[in-house]
Amino acid sequence: MESDHPDLATLRQRLEEEEAAYASVLSAIDRLAPFALPAENLPELPTLRERMNSLWRGEPPTAGAGIGGRFRRAVWAIVAPSLARQTEFNAALVQLLNGYLDESARLAAHLREVVGAFVQYLQRVLPVMDARDRVATALATTRSELILEAFDRRLESLGRRVEGLGALRDRLEALSEQTRAIRAALAPAPLSPPVAAAAARAAEDATYSAFENRFRGTREEIRERLAAYVPLFREQAPVADLGCGRGEFLSLLAEQGVTARGVEMSAAAVHACRTEGLNVVEGDAVEFLAGEKEAALGGVFAAQVAEHLPPRALLRLLSEAHRVLRPGGLLVLETVNPRSLVAFLEIYNRDLTHERPLHPDTLAFLAAAQGFTDVRVELRSPVDPAARLQTVPAGPLPEGATRILNENVGRLNALLYAPQEYALVARR
Repeated sequence: MESDHPDLATLRQRLEEEEAAYASVLSAIDRLAPFALPAENLPELPTLRERMNSLWRGEPPTAGAGIGGRFRRAVWAIVAPSLARQTEFNAALVQLLNGYLDESARLAAHLREVVGAFVQYLQRVLPVMDARDRVATALATTRSELILEAFDRRLESLGRRVEGLGALRDRLEALSEQTRAIRAALAPAPLSPPVAAAAARAAEDATYSAFENRFRGTREEIRERLAAYVPLFREQAPVADLGCGRGEFLSLLAEQGVTARGVEMSAAAVHACRTEGLNVVEGDAVEFLAGEKEAALGGVFAAQVAEHLPPRALLRLLSEAHRVLRPGGLLVLETVNPRSLVAFLEIYNRDLTHERPLHPDTLAFLAAAQGFTDVRVELRSPVDPAARLQTVPAGPLPEGATRILNENVGRLNALLYAPQEYALVARR
């Protein structure tokens, strides 16, 4: 359905046309407004008028004595009636002209006042319209601010409700994980001390499993993120996945025909992996490697594990990984990138089980010290570009200032919004 309202471009064009027409009319009126009155254009008019008035008031000639006087009186008696009519006519004509001239002068003066008032009105129209538009804009802004303020209050109230629902959801998820863990541990009845201990441990693990479900992502999201590592291990079987969690990477390797097995401390996660038919044992990652024969593996993988280990345990893991890998074997350790402020604040600090952040240079040095070669660091999980600081386009700033400002923006982005994770990749 088409809109009944013209678009902004059409309205702007119409406004420009109306403003041009208004300016043209005002210019024309300003040009026509100054005009002279009749007495100003004809300065001799008052003199001529006075002369005419004096002429039509003429008296009959004075008759003297003698024959001449009698002759004049006789002639006057003959022409007097005609002259009287002519005089009466002249008087009426003069009165008419006088009245017309008086009224014309008053009309012209009045017209000048009208035109002056009209010009003043036109000169005030545009400022009044501008003031009205400013008032309308101010009222619209105030109205919008009131609406936004009311919306903010409703949004804040809704946010509090959502936060409450989120806490309830987290609690329900933790309880669900505990229930599933306890049921899995109690499945091989009858209940015995080892089973009871396993049930208690499963209940403890369930809370952290719920935490991972809430913040680390769904199984599908983790599979999508870990899929990039699969090509590195296609020719490296058998592979060990340390801290395999719910088995996302193990399932990806299995789909590619790569033999792999995992180790996980969470009883609930081990049960989930075994339910999927994955080869997973419950236990400590370092002890798992210590139990492997020398050069028995082609690849060792651990995602989000290294930051959970104390320094001594991390050094031992690197040492055991180097021992159990055959020559040319591959080690990949993915961890949080502490050189990214957003990753450090939003990912690393959220998990209470993190031991310490691992600088990429530190982890690379420790791996090389244990004998690994071809050690490199690959940055992963870049921050959405829309969330980063934006550069300044070329514009009003001087060219040099724009360049310097954008260089500083680049440095801040590298510090604040660097990729959130990195992977240590090394060869035996």
